[in-house]
Amino acid sequence: MFARHPNRPSSAWHKTQRRQVAIFGIALILVTTFIILLRTRPYSNHPFAFPKLKWNSFRPFIQFSPSMEFMNGTDAIWQIPNSPKAILFIAHGCSGKAANFWDRSPGCPNCVGLPEERLLVLHALARKFAVLTISSTNVCWDLKRDRKIVKGILKWWIEKNKLEGLPLTALGASSGGYFISALATDVKFRSVVLMISEGVFEAMEIPRNYPPTLFVHMPKDRARVGRIAENMEALRAKGIDVGELKCMEFPLTPRLLSDRIPGLDQTTSIAIFEIFKEKGIVNDDGYMRNDGRKIDWKESLKERDVLSDKYEWSSHIQEELNLAFGYHEMTSLQSEQILNWFESHLSRF
Repeated sequence: MFARHPNRPSSAWHKTQRRQVAIFGIALILVTTFIILLRTRPYSNHPFAFPKLKWNSFRPFIQFSPSMEFMNGTDAIWQIPNSPKAILFIAHGCSGKAANFWDRSPGCPNCVGLPEERLLVLHALARKFAVLTISSTNVCWDLKRDRKIVKGILKWWIEKNKLEGLPLTALGASSGGYFISALATDVKFRSVVLMISEGVFEAMEIPRNYPPTLFVHMPKDRARVGRIAENMEALRAKGIDVGELKCMEFPLTPRLLSDRIPGLDQTTSIAIFEIFKEKGIVNDDGYMRNDGRKIDWKESLKERDVLSDKYEWSSHIQEELNLAFGYHEMTSLQSEQILNWFESHLSRF
């Protein structure tokens, strides 16, 4: 029998080494999994994510072909996919209109197709929601006058298109969110989404059959965050299902504008981004230094003659800058989560 060499590692030492290698391997797997999850989790809660869908991501499967009607002093524009499973009514914010949600076409020559509004509609159509948009009768929604008008249009439209058997949902942004929160006491929505809006719950008696409510908001607006938290608590106290989605700021990229705005080419998008960096409108990481509404970015582009023949896109660019800053803007980035919310409550009644 050979004697053990005095300098040869013992079996206990080997076991310790194997244990350390195993621990290192497990740690490596956990770190790798965490990185993958971090990169793939919903960008609503990821501070470094940016929009992934392009303006034409739904082509050729979904095409805009809206119908429109002027009635009761306002515009109603809609599109119904084949075999719809639900109805989505969308209320715009102050200074908005129904035409913002649809691309310009022969059937809707005055439509505007703002990037976030149009993508929100395309998401909904792809999920088989019949989408109806209505313009407010004033700059912002009138909680009394417009409620009567919208209820009349909804009734007429549903009967006209024989959609009586479909569940009804609603989304409102900013002023539209206040409006939807009030309208939901009159109309039997299966669920509602209030975007960048806390609703008007403090001014009304919340019925126990009030629809499940999802708040989609931007935490940078701290005052609104507090009011939303209070209203969520008030709704829960009534036994109402409540959800929350937080929308964070994200950096601009050279191709962001051409990815999100129909017709704006990559060369122009890159040129705009470079000017924004040069002028200090964005920092070295691409984040907006201030709210896009408070920056005279149009003058900076005018100096370089970048948008001389493309001023029709000014409002489109403004929307994306506001969204990137993450303070108060319509957003389509959480469309999947929003539609999941709607679908999870379609059989509520």
